[in-house]
Amino acid sequence: MKITLLYDNTIFQNNLEPDWGFSCLVEAHNRTILFDTGSNGAILLENMKKLNIAPSSVDDVFISHAHFDHIGGLSAFLNMNDQVNVYVPVSLRGVRKAKKVIHVDKPMELYENFYSTGELEDIEQSMVVKTDKGLVLIVGCSHPKMKNILDSASQFGNIYAIIGGLHGFDEYELFNDLEYICPTHCTRHIAEIKALYLEKYIEGGAGKIINL
Repeated sequence: MKITLLYDNTIFQNNLEPDWGFSCLVEAHNRTILFDTGSNGAILLENMKKLNIAPSSVDDVFISHAHFDHIGGLSAFLNMNDQVNVYVPVSLRGVRKAKKVIHVDKPMELYENFYSTGELEDIEQSMVVKTDKGLVLIVGCSHPKMKNILDSASQFGNIYAIIGGLHGFDEYELFNDLEYICPTHCTRHIAEIKALYLEKYIEGGAGKIINL
Protein backbone atom coordinates (compact mmCIF):
# COMPACT_ATOMS: atom_id res chain seq x y z
CA MET A 1 0.00 0.00 0.00
CA LYS A 2 1.31 3.41 -0.97
CA ILE A 3 0.06 6.78 0.29
CA THR A 4 1.36 10.02 -1.20
CA LEU A 5 0.61 13.28 0.59
CA LEU A 6 -0.38 15.76 -2.11
CA TYR A 7 -1.57 18.72 -0.06
CA ASP A 8 -0.61 19.72 3.46
CA ASN A 9 0.24 22.76 5.58
CA THR A 10 3.90 21.80 5.34
CA ILE A 11 6.06 20.32 2.61
CA PHE A 12 8.27 17.25 2.59
CA GLN A 13 9.41 17.74 -1.01
CA ASN A 14 10.89 21.20 -1.51
CA ASN A 15 9.48 21.99 -4.95
CA LEU A 16 5.87 21.56 -3.82
CA GLU A 17 3.63 24.28 -2.42
CA PRO A 18 2.27 24.10 1.13
CA ASP A 19 -1.20 25.39 1.90
CA TRP A 20 -3.89 25.01 4.54
CA GLY A 21 -5.71 21.81 3.65
CA PHE A 22 -5.24 18.12 3.09
CA SER A 23 -5.21 15.63 0.25
CA CYS A 24 -3.50 12.31 -0.33
CA LEU A 25 -3.38 9.62 -2.98
CA VAL A 26 -4.07 6.08 -1.82
CA GLU A 27 -2.82 3.22 -3.98
CA ALA A 28 -3.73 -0.30 -2.88
CA HIS A 29 -5.24 -3.48 -4.27
CA ASN A 30 -4.89 -2.21 -7.86
CA ARG A 31 -7.02 0.83 -7.11
CA THR A 32 -6.09 4.52 -6.88
CA ILE A 33 -8.24 6.80 -4.72
CA LEU A 34 -7.86 10.54 -4.17
CA PHE A 35 -8.68 11.30 -0.53
CA ASP A 36 -9.82 14.93 -0.15
CA THR A 37 -8.68 17.72 -2.47
CA GLY A 38 -7.17 20.50 -0.34
CA SER A 39 -8.25 24.14 -0.47
CA ASN A 40 -7.06 25.24 -3.89
CA GLY A 41 -7.42 23.31 -7.13
CA ALA A 42 -4.48 25.01 -8.82
CA ILE A 43 -2.14 24.05 -5.99
CA LEU A 44 -3.48 20.49 -5.89
CA LEU A 45 -3.03 19.96 -9.62
CA GLU A 46 0.40 21.58 -9.69
CA ASN A 47 1.62 19.46 -6.79
CA MET A 48 0.26 16.36 -8.55
CA LYS A 49 2.07 17.38 -11.73
CA LYS A 50 5.37 17.80 -9.90
CA LEU A 51 4.87 14.36 -8.35
CA ASN A 52 4.20 12.89 -11.81
CA ILE A 53 0.66 11.91 -10.87
CA ALA A 54 -1.84 12.30 -13.71
CA PRO A 55 -5.44 13.11 -12.73
CA SER A 56 -6.51 10.44 -15.21
CA SER A 57 -4.80 7.79 -13.07
CA VAL A 58 -7.33 8.30 -10.26
CA ASP A 59 -10.18 5.78 -10.10
CA ASP A 60 -12.30 7.38 -7.38
CA VAL A 61 -12.47 10.34 -5.01
CA PHE A 62 -13.27 10.12 -1.31
CA ILE A 63 -14.28 13.33 0.50
CA SER A 64 -14.10 13.26 4.28
CA HIS A 65 -16.19 16.35 4.99
CA ALA A 66 -17.51 19.58 3.51
CA HIS A 67 -14.99 22.10 4.89
CA PHE A 68 -13.29 24.20 2.22
CA ASP A 69 -9.80 22.94 3.03
CA HIS A 70 -10.86 19.43 1.96
CA ILE A 71 -13.19 20.11 -0.97
CA GLY A 72 -11.71 23.31 -2.41
CA GLY A 73 -9.83 21.49 -5.14
CA LEU A 74 -12.61 19.09 -6.11
CA SER A 75 -14.11 21.11 -8.96
CA ALA A 76 -10.72 21.72 -10.57
CA PHE A 77 -9.86 18.04 -10.29
CA LEU A 78 -13.17 16.97 -11.83
CA ASN A 79 -12.50 19.33 -14.72
CA MET A 80 -9.47 17.14 -15.43
CA ASN A 81 -11.11 13.78 -14.68
CA ASP A 82 -14.90 13.47 -14.50
CA GLN A 83 -14.91 9.69 -14.93
CA VAL A 84 -14.67 8.97 -11.22
CA ASN A 85 -17.06 7.97 -8.49
CA VAL A 86 -17.06 10.50 -5.66
CA TYR A 87 -17.88 9.25 -2.18
CA VAL A 88 -19.14 12.08 0.02
CA PRO A 89 -20.73 12.23 3.49
CA VAL A 90 -24.51 12.35 3.25
CA SER A 91 -24.58 15.95 4.49
CA LEU A 92 -22.54 17.19 1.50
CA ARG A 93 -24.60 18.19 -1.53
CA GLY A 94 -23.91 19.98 -4.78
CA VAL A 95 -21.10 17.88 -6.25
CA ARG A 96 -21.32 17.95 -10.04
CA LYS A 97 -19.51 16.51 -13.06
CA ALA A 98 -18.52 13.16 -11.53
CA LYS A 99 -19.51 9.89 -13.14
CA LYS A 100 -21.42 9.08 -9.97
CA VAL A 101 -21.81 10.72 -6.55
CA ILE A 102 -22.38 8.30 -3.67
CA HIS A 103 -23.67 9.79 -0.42
CA VAL A 104 -22.40 7.79 2.55
CA ASP A 105 -24.42 7.69 5.73
CA LYS A 106 -23.52 4.49 7.55
CA PRO A 107 -20.37 2.33 7.62
CA MET A 108 -20.02 0.55 4.31
CA GLU A 109 -17.71 -1.35 2.00
CA LEU A 110 -16.69 0.83 -0.95
CA TYR A 111 -14.85 -1.98 -2.72
CA GLU A 112 -13.18 -5.13 -1.52
CA ASN A 113 -10.66 -4.03 1.15
CA PHE A 114 -11.88 -0.39 1.13
CA TYR A 115 -14.39 0.91 3.66
CA SER A 116 -15.98 4.06 5.06
CA THR A 117 -16.66 4.64 8.73
CA GLY A 118 -19.87 6.34 7.63
CA GLU A 119 -20.61 9.95 8.44
CA LEU A 120 -19.99 10.35 12.16
CA GLU A 121 -21.58 13.08 14.29
CA ASP A 122 -23.20 14.56 11.17
CA ILE A 123 -19.93 15.92 9.82
CA GLU A 124 -17.20 13.54 8.71
CA GLN A 125 -16.37 10.11 7.33
CA SER A 126 -12.97 8.43 7.31
CA MET A 127 -11.57 5.81 4.95
CA VAL A 128 -10.32 2.41 6.00
CA VAL A 129 -8.07 0.20 3.87
CA LYS A 130 -7.41 -3.43 4.73
CA THR A 131 -3.87 -4.71 4.30
CA ASP A 132 -2.04 -7.90 5.28
CA LYS A 133 -0.78 -6.13 8.41
CA GLY A 134 -4.16 -4.73 9.46
CA LEU A 135 -6.24 -1.66 8.77
CA VAL A 136 -4.90 1.72 7.69
CA LEU A 137 -7.21 4.54 8.81
CA ILE A 138 -7.12 7.77 6.80
CA VAL A 139 -8.76 10.80 8.37
CA GLY A 140 -9.44 14.32 7.13
CA CYS A 141 -9.67 16.40 10.30
CA SER A 142 -11.02 14.02 12.96
CA HIS A 143 -13.82 16.38 13.97
CA PRO A 144 -15.83 13.50 15.50
CA LYS A 145 -14.51 12.05 18.75
CA MET A 146 -11.50 9.88 18.00
CA LYS A 147 -12.96 7.00 20.01
CA ASN A 148 -16.00 7.02 17.72
CA ILE A 149 -13.79 7.04 14.61
CA LEU A 150 -11.68 4.16 15.92
CA ASP A 151 -14.73 2.17 17.05
CA SER A 152 -16.40 2.51 13.65
CA ALA A 153 -13.23 1.57 11.77
CA SER A 154 -12.52 -1.37 14.06
CA GLN A 155 -15.59 -3.25 12.89
CA PHE A 156 -13.59 -4.04 9.75
CA GLY A 157 -10.54 -5.41 11.59
CA ASN A 158 -7.59 -4.31 13.71
CA ILE A 159 -6.21 -0.82 13.07
CA TYR A 160 -2.43 -0.56 12.85
CA ALA A 161 -1.88 2.88 11.29
CA ILE A 162 -3.56 6.29 11.17
CA ILE A 163 -2.75 9.07 8.73
CA GLY A 164 -4.27 12.54 8.43
CA GLY A 165 -5.54 15.51 10.40
CA LEU A 166 -6.10 14.90 14.11
CA HIS A 167 -7.46 18.35 15.01
CA GLY A 168 -7.38 18.85 18.81
CA PHE A 169 -6.97 15.15 19.64
CA ASP A 170 -5.24 14.63 22.99
CA GLU A 171 -6.55 11.27 24.26
CA TYR A 172 -3.17 9.85 23.41
CA GLU A 173 -3.74 6.51 25.10
CA LEU A 174 -6.15 5.60 22.30
CA PHE A 175 -3.12 5.24 20.01
CA ASN A 176 -1.15 2.90 22.29
CA ASP A 177 -1.81 -0.17 20.14
CA LEU A 178 -1.11 1.46 16.77
CA GLU A 179 2.14 0.78 14.92
CA TYR A 180 2.28 3.97 12.85
CA ILE A 181 0.96 7.50 13.38
CA CYS A 182 1.25 10.26 10.77
CA PRO A 183 -0.41 13.47 12.04
CA THR A 184 -0.89 16.12 9.35
CA HIS A 185 -2.74 19.31 8.48
CA CYS A 186 -4.86 20.59 11.39
CA THR A 187 -3.26 18.51 14.17
CA ARG A 188 -2.64 20.85 17.10
CA HIS A 189 -0.55 18.53 19.24
CA ILE A 190 1.95 17.16 16.74
CA ALA A 191 4.90 17.81 19.07
CA GLU A 192 3.23 15.93 21.91
CA ILE A 193 2.28 12.99 19.69
CA LYS A 194 5.81 12.81 18.29
CA ALA A 195 7.34 12.90 21.78
CA LEU A 196 5.03 10.17 23.08
CA TYR A 197 5.27 7.91 20.05
CA LEU A 198 8.67 8.66 18.56
CA GLU A 199 9.17 5.14 17.17
CA LYS A 200 5.67 5.11 15.64
CA TYR A 201 5.71 8.69 14.36
CA ILE A 202 5.83 9.46 10.62
CA GLU A 203 6.55 13.04 9.50
CA GLY A 204 3.93 14.46 7.15
CA GLY A 205 4.13 17.22 4.54
CA ALA A 206 3.24 17.45 0.85
CA GLY A 207 5.36 15.03 -1.15
CA LYS A 208 5.78 12.48 1.64
CA ILE A 209 5.37 8.90 0.43
CA ILE A 210 4.32 6.30 2.98
CA ASN A 211 4.58 2.61 2.17
CA LEU A 212 2.69 0.36 4.55
